[in-house]
Amino acid sequence: MAKKHEGCAVGIDLGTTYSCVAVWVDEHNRVEIIHNDQGNRTTPSFVAFANDQSLIGDAAKIQATSNAQNTVFDAKRLIGRKYSDSIVQNDMMLWLFKRKATIDAGSIAGLNVIWIINEPTAAAIAYDLDNRSDTDGKRNILVFDLGSGTFDVSILTIKGDVIEVKATAGNTHLGGEDFDNRMVNYFVEEFKKKNNVDISGNSKSLRRLRTARERAKRTLSFAFVTTVEVDSLCMGIDFISTITRAKFEEINMDFFNECMKTVDNCLRDSTIYKSDIDDVVLVGGSSRIPKVQDQLLKLFKGKDLFMHINPDEAVAYGAAVHAAILSEGFKNVPNLVLKNKTPLSLGIGTGKGVNNVMSVVIPRNTSIPVKKKRIYKLVNPKVTINVYEGERTRSPDNNLLGSFVLSCHPNAPRGSPLEVSFSIDENGILTVSAKEIYTGNMKKISIPNYKERLKYHVEDMKFLRKANVSKLDSWVYNMKNALKKRMLCSPLKK
Repeated sequence: MAKKHEGCAVGIDLGTTYSCVAVWVDEHNRVEIIHNDQGNRTTPSFVAFANDQSLIGDAAKIQATSNAQNTVFDAKRLIGRKYSDSIVQNDMMLWLFKRKATIDAGSIAGLNVIWIINEPTAAAIAYDLDNRSDTDGKRNILVFDLGSGTFDVSILTIKGDVIEVKATAGNTHLGGEDFDNRMVNYFVEEFKKKNNVDISGNSKSLRRLRTARERAKRTLSFAFVTTVEVDSLCMGIDFISTITRAKFEEINMDFFNECMKTVDNCLRDSTIYKSDIDDVVLVGGSSRIPKVQDQLLKLFKGKDLFMHINPDEAVAYGAAVHAAILSEGFKNVPNLVLKNKTPLSLGIGTGKGVNNVMSVVIPRNTSIPVKKKRIYKLVNPKVTINVYEGERTRSPDNNLLGSFVLSCHPNAPRGSPLEVSFSIDENGILTVSAKEIYTGNMKKISIPNYKERLKYHVEDMKFLRKANVSKLDSWVYNMKNALKKRMLCSPLKK
């Protein structure tokens, strides 16, 4: 268990399109969702910059159409990436990068991030509190978290106060936004057929269509047909079109099938049979889509889906409970114990060229925290340790997390033992060390080593301060000159 932290701690669900904040209220023995300045329980994940001011949430979203170039949204899919990263890279391989980047962003914003909790695990906590009984019987649950921009599946076992993750799977480039984009493409083609005008390159028209399709998708969750109307969509032409639930399902069928394939993979990794799953917990706004629920019912042979908790608030709810557990001064919070697992294998590269094979030190789905060692043989006095995560056989096909060089004793005999240790702490931060047994010489790094992000932020602040001092100095100089001119001019006026 991590050390206790002083003061009140909140749980934050950093969502692709909406975010939510919650806090544990000890005197009432419950979680409360914190409303924003508009009185809403969720806040759009939008930030905009206009006229030397920044806008957040609803204010940023409202002006997104007219100020698209300076509005940031759907940023969650980019967390942990560099601008030079390939767009086709498997985003699951950025797990550690995302966690560290989120911690860094919180530090820059002035927050003390005490824990990064996986979304399905947080939802499992919310489920556990909503479904508590006096028995200590074991329950296997599958959390199906289909948000706007990401999709996660986790299978967890709950016994008493212990919540253990058995397996995880997901796709951080699959979510409600992808369903919506298919609708937009469908409407673009409809507009082109009716008016012989292609608006696929018109960002303003597309933004207005996206706003309309968001309402349409929600309507199709309870209706079989809906109408989309956008006045003066392009060149003064109004757009009116209908779309049925069947058409929506048809144009997105490959996405629905991908969701079920991910569920199958997670079940296989957990070694738990479908028949042994006690509850399927739905989380995320897109889990309301009827086709998703129909396919889950079919997969689990009619087992009732657990929808007693608000799918938009479940993650923040569970995160708030866990924040209270990690903080001092709460007497009524349940004393839950979380046992998490690694979503990907971790290891080092061995050999060169075609012989550069990934040597796994920590296999996928290993319980966290964990520490493991492996012994290798020295070939050269200088050893480069390349740390990878992934499931591919060849090291370069996996994600390179970091590397360092260990200089060994020049007289160390060839084949001397080299001890490589991997450890992951409770927050999921990986530390890798290499030790030359012959001399005891050792070197280690923390992965991912993203301290430069904070360093750049500090440097930027220093630069801005210097720039402001320079501006102030220039302003004082100009004022002095203006005053001198005024004093010289005054006698002439007399």
